Amino acid sequence: MKTLKTTILLLMMITISSLKAQSGVVKIDYKAHAKGWLVDINEAYSLSEKTGKPIMANFTGTDWCGWCVKLKREVFDTPAFKAWAAKTVVLIELDFPRKFQLPEKIKQQNYNLSKAFNVTGYPTIWVFNLGKDEKGQFTIDALGKTGYVRGTAAFTSGVDAMIVKGKQ
Repeated sequence: MKTLKTTILLLMMITISSLKAQSGVVKIDYKAHAKGWLVDINEAYSLSEKTGKPIMANFTGTDWCGWCVKLKREVFDTPAFKAWAAKTVVLIELDFPRKFQLPEKIKQQNYNLSKAFNVTGYPTIWVFNLGKDEKGQFTIDALGKTGYVRGTAAFTSGVDAMIVKGKQ
């Protein structure tokens, strides 16, 4: 009986693996990979308008980009960053995964924003103010960009400098 259960379990694992290999992509429900991060630019815009905070967009490859994972672990996951971000910026994760599919709306949004900001590598972090023109189209007031920066203090002080410069 134990051999039969083991055989059935093994066959199920092989079947699931082959289905994943055939499709090449695994579909999952999508949300940001860290608490406090948004995934929808409209939500980020609304929160930015309400709070007066600029938006900080993380263009990332959460499931394949080593430097993105390193930045998340060394900076974004720290209590100091979370406290700073809550007071300073609206966070949005713009993911470009390879092992799963985003919902089409989010995928198109992320692609369009990557083109608007001319993103050519990951991670790329843009800080900006977002507005709307008379036609209801977004307007972008870019404050600055960065990539991987080691350490929370160095990262946040760099973004703070972008925000201060943008207010002048």
